Amino acid sequence: MKRRTSLDLSPDLNITNIIDVIFAILVVFMITAPLMSQGIKVDLPKAQAASLDEKKSINITITKEREIVIDELPSDQRSFRSDFRRVWTGNPETVVVINADTKVPYGFVMQLVAETQKEGAKRLGFLTDPSIKLDRKR
Repeated sequence: MKRRTSLDLSPDLNITNIIDVIFAILVVFMITAPLMSQGIKVDLPKAQAASLDEKKSINITITKEREIVIDELPSDQRSFRSDFRRVWTGNPETVVVINADTKVPYGFVMQLVAETQKEGAKRLGFLTDPSIKLDRKR
């Protein structure tokens, strides 16, 4: 009777394929990471309105977590007026554009609008998402 000879297995681990997969994942993260960190995510209310054709405006962004950004300057509710004063040109013709998430309470937005008006802002605009038409009942 003939005996089977067992195969000698090498204890070496071939990690070439693992390294290739890790580098592919690394490249994907390197490409997508900058795309994910740009801008502030705000869910805009749906409405149709005329667009503003202004060259210089001050943008106030309010996220659903109530984080406030004035022309890329982070702020909060307590220091909003002084931060707005730093950005404000003093020209009443400068447009102030409010970009608030739909989850932000109306009263919170109106407090910030009142603060901008106390500083002399006369022209206010609100960003909306014009992609969905509202049903109008008569």
